[in-house]
Amino acid sequence: MTLAVAADLTKSNALALRYGASQIPPAGPWNDHIDLLMSHRSVRGYRPDPVPEGTLETLVAAAQSAATSSNLQTWSVIAVTDPAKKAAFAKIAGNQKHIEQCPLFLVWLADLSRNERLGAEEGVELASLPYLETFLVAAIDAALAAQNATVAAESLGLSTVYIGAMRNDPVQVAELLGLPAGTMGVFGLCVGYADPKAANEVKPRLPQSVVLYRETYGVSNESTLRAAYDAEMGAFSRRNEMAQDSWTQRVIKRMATLSAMNGRDRLSEIVKALGFPIR
Repeated sequence: MTLAVAADLTKSNALALRYGASQIPPAGPWNDHIDLLMSHRSVRGYRPDPVPEGTLETLVAAAQSAATSSNLQTWSVIAVTDPAKKAAFAKIAGNQKHIEQCPLFLVWLADLSRNERLGAEEGVELASLPYLETFLVAAIDAALAAQNATVAAESLGLSTVYIGAMRNDPVQVAELLGLPAGTMGVFGLCVGYADPKAANEVKPRLPQSVVLYRETYGVSNESTLRAAYDAEMGAFSRRNEMAQDSWTQRVIKRMATLSAMNGRDRLSEIVKALGFPIR
């Protein structure tokens, strides 16, 4: 087998895992970095082994290399290794045990407090601070930084899973972390070595034709494509001994009732209480 044929096979296999054999999109340029991105999967079980010395700093360096709006750098991250504190976060997140298992738990913050302190020290009122746009900038900056850290972690042989359930109780998260006003934990990230028993396949995603449009938005053939994706996800769930919900059923279960939001329906008032007087 030539190197070119082997590379094409690797590419095809990666795309088949991500989209299913019947929905493989045309593939263009490829390299090891893209191969790593395509192999991403969430891992919900960890060995107790600590990450190597200096790993945290490397992940933060990768995070700080992400884009940040106007170089405002409106995010921070808190590394948590204390078992009692991780147990408290696991309880907030609906008893997700992998938070306790992972050796390193990172809480990513939308952080406008640093910029507010800067303004106070310089004697300048930062008039844009209390606006929705500025909060969005901080939350987006945190997400971009965290994804860079995630890719860096996976390149080092570590596994991760995001924990959006930190937003179930942002006030308690703030209390546990000693956060100042104008700072909010927007999500967590488990980092560690995967327990082999928790490993699973790459999860299929919607076909590209459902999410990729050219020039204008469109929904052509969406229902048919969704039905095919439901079948793909059902097969994935059966292979991995997961609840056999289709994607359609999963969306409905998560979005049809306010109770499924686990308190996040009050997020607007909570964000304001945490020192983001959004206008």
